[in-house]
Amino acid sequence: MARKAKKRAARRPWSREDERELRDHSKNKSPIKTVVKSMKRTAGALRQKGFSMGLSLGHRRGGGTEVRKRGRGKSGIGGFTIVFS
Repeated sequence: MARKAKKRAARRPWSREDERELRDHSKNKSPIKTVVKSMKRTAGALRQKGFSMGLSLGHRRGGGTEVRKRGRGKSGIGGFTIVFS
């Protein structure tokens, strides 16, 4: 028995208004989930278009270093861990 082919989403061309909205989201550093919902496009499509336009999207995790205090281990000695993000 043959399998049914998966239905693909119809491709929508990018209008100037779509590009402007994507540029605004990039400037505002909007989370990618918010952009996906507002533009009704997949995260992959948005990242690909952003890359071709020279924009950065998503990956808005904090930068810099963070120092975490560790609890006492088996040896009973506490310490600190430096985490680079």
